[in-house]
Amino acid sequence: MSLFAEILISALLVVGGLFGFIGSYGLWKLDDPMKRLHGPTKATTVGVGAALIASMIQARVVEGRLSWQEALVAIFLFVTSPITAHFLSKANIHRGLRREDLPPTGTGATWATFDAENQPPAEARSDI
Repeated sequence: MSLFAEILISALLVVGGLFGFIGSYGLWKLDDPMKRLHGPTKATTVGVGAALIASMIQARVVEGRLSWQEALVAIFLFVTSPITAHFLSKANIHRGLRREDLPPTGTGATWATFDAENQPPAEARSDI
């Protein structure tokens, strides 16, 4: 294996480990559930993603084969982690917050998650 490949794989593993540590530390130390959500999602996307990319590079350089399993797992994590975080944050907003307790959106509009409460059901709307 070339020196460049070894350095690249090592750097990716170190970055993945650091993001995993920082994500778990953020989950432990942050006080608000919405703040706590940020750490594990970054640990999942960047931390696990870096480890999977390092594994893909190692399989290609050392074994001379493409590793489709790691690529599929990485794509799955990159797609599902932000979606899961979005659903968890919306559930948290509806669980215990009122519209007045949320920070301003900065656009002059209300939060989109609360707009659905004022809309009639889809079958009764004529704009669909």
